[in-house]
Amino acid sequence: MNSQNQAQPRKFSSEELNALIIDSIQDIKGRNLLKLDLRHLDDAPADFFIICEGESNTQVSAISENIYKRLKDEAGELPLHYEGQQHSKWICMDYFDTVIHVFYPETRQYYELEDLWSDAIFTEYQNL
Repeated sequence: MNSQNQAQPRKFSSEELNALIIDSIQDIKGRNLLKLDLRHLDDAPADFFIICEGESNTQVSAISENIYKRLKDEAGELPLHYEGQQHSKWICMDYFDTVIHVFYPETRQYYELEDLWSDAIFTEYQNL
C-alpha cells in the first residue's frame, strides 16, 4: 500500500487539546485545576497555561504521565519540552500553545503562577 494514501491523523484544535489535558488530569484526581487563557496578553509565552496539583510526588508524576500518554495516543502530540519528572515537585510540559504545570501543593504556593499571570482569563474546574 502506498504510504501517501494512508489517512493522516486529524489535527486537534487548542480547545480540543485542552479538553483532553483537563480530562487526563481529572482521570488521576488532580486537584485545584485552573486554565489560564493568556491569548489577550502581549507578553505571554503561550496561549494557555493549565495548572493543577497532586497530593503526593507519586500523584504529580502519575498526572503528568497520563497527560503524556493520552496526548500521544489520542492526539498524536508530543511535548516540545518536558521537565521536572525526577523530583516531581513541579512538572512542566510544553505543548507550544498550551503549557501544563503539575505541582506539589507547597511548590505551587511558593511560585504563585496564578498571581504572576493574574491578568489572564481564569477557568476553574471542580475537584472530582
